Amino acid sequence: MTGAGTHTADRAQWLLRTYYAATALFLLLDYAFGINVRIAFLERHDALRLAYYLFCFTCLALMLWRPSITVVVGAFESLVTLVALILSFWMRVMQMSNPDSAPSQPVLGIEELANFVLSGFIAYFAWWRGVRELQGRRSDP
Repeated sequence: MTGAGTHTADRAQWLLRTYYAATALFLLLDYAFGINVRIAFLERHDALRLAYYLFCFTCLALMLWRPSITVVVGAFESLVTLVALILSFWMRVMQMSNPDSAPSQPVLGIEELANFVLSGFIAYFAWWRGVRELQGRRSDP
């Protein structure tokens, strides 16, 4: 890549690394203030939530160690996030269809909505950047 293409790729890598570096802020908000916007889909599973934060820190470490794989690491993590978001929302919809459990809990709270918008946008962005970069690498000699 040259010129504008390189600049766009650099911005994408910077955005992804910044997002994963912000995991420290998300962790602080979650555990210190009870505001979970990064991984609301694991709200009731403390061990899995902590494991996911560690997974995000591992992704950041890989991006800093090998900047050339930033987009690929972001694409992999985004696939995990997208699947988790889809499954968690599907579970909420299925719970809502059960009349015994529907009144006990709202379908979506503000944290789940913020999580869906924030994580969903970054995951979507990272996934498609990764796919494009991988397609570009295939065509390179």
